[in-house]
Amino acid sequence: SPGCSRRLCPREVVVSRVFLASRNAKKLAEMERILREHLPSVEVLGLDDVPAYDEPVEDQPTFAGNALLKARAALAHTGLPSLADDSGLCVDALNGMPGVLSARWSGTPKADERNNALLLSQLEDVPDERRGAHFTCAVAFCHPTAGELVVEGRMDGHVIRETRGSGGFGYDVVFVAAE
Repeated sequence: SPGCSRRLCPREVVVSRVFLASRNAKKLAEMERILREHLPSVEVLGLDDVPAYDEPVEDQPTFAGNALLKARAALAHTGLPSLADDSGLCVDALNGMPGVLSARWSGTPKADERNNALLLSQLEDVPDERRGAHFTCAVAFCHPTAGELVVEGRMDGHVIRETRGSGGFGYDVVFVAAE
């Protein structure tokens, strides 16, 4: 049917519980809100709701690859229909970087402030008209019997010259969306 991949059609899958490979309470609440629009009784479980397991290293070259890697591991561990995501900032002047390396752009441990400072220093001499960028997010869904589905979204914009705002995370403080 329209909008369905070759491997999975979400309209044909019935679930009451979904596992989201995340500890982020805001992400879990948002996913539950989104899913309840179509599945009113769905329960979303997170990493803190299941026995601990070794989460896979995000070593794929694409956001979709990393999301699928995490969703497959989640399904294998829990047996539940599983969701995982990967996202990041892709800067035109840096040939798409930090890209899949966004969270650890400045090294470990992960630190938003360091990542933003490094990004701004790398773009210091780049004129405003060449500071285009986009956020990409991929979400993967793996079901024990119905297969897999990966969807991606993109938000275009540009990187500003200094941090601003509060309440965001990651690169939110240096990115302005085109819309």
